[in-house]
Amino acid sequence: MALALDPAAQDLLFREARTANTFTDEPVTEEQVQAIYDLVKYGPTAFNQSPLRLTLLRSSEARERLLAHMAEGNVPKTRTAPLTAILSYDLDFHERLPELFPHAPHIKDAFFAEESAREGAGALNATLQAGYFILGVRAAGLAAGPMTGFDPEGVNKEFFGDGRQRVLLVVNIGKPGPDAFAPRSPRLSYDDVVTSL
Repeated sequence: MALALDPAAQDLLFREARTANTFTDEPVTEEQVQAIYDLVKYGPTAFNQSPLRLTLLRSSEARERLLAHMAEGNVPKTRTAPLTAILSYDLDFHERLPELFPHAPHIKDAFFAEESAREGAGALNATLQAGYFILGVRAAGLAAGPMTGFDPEGVNKEFFGDGRQRVLLVVNIGKPGPDAFAPRSPRLSYDDVVTSL
């Protein structure tokens, strides 16, 4: 095998992992989420901009606020997951660039003075970070249930009223429950996706 990562870790992160649709009631602790973030924060983003923000919904009141904006098929699993995270990007990520990219502090104004530039870069790089986050959830021995079936404008208004954050996806997190996983869907082969020039 050409991979340096242990086969058991490969299985945990990729081959055996699935999107979970049911969860046990075992809580997901603050310490677990902190450990996940402390691992995945090292994933690369352009100029180290790190625009991803996590909003953790632990209370039933916060969960109900979200459920009003979820697609009907996503409501039951979101209602019963031990933890739900709203993954969003911060439109003002550039304000932290002098701290996060100190060897080139001019980047903040040279590339990101316009909000339209920040919107595109923020969405792209936070999406990268969302992928890292899902892998981090798996690395913690938990299952992730990422969803895009929701009303983004409704979620933004409900949770980010000032408009400085924009939702990317919602992720249910926890230990998988009964019948949590659908059968593995097919994947494209190497030859289907790779072109060598």
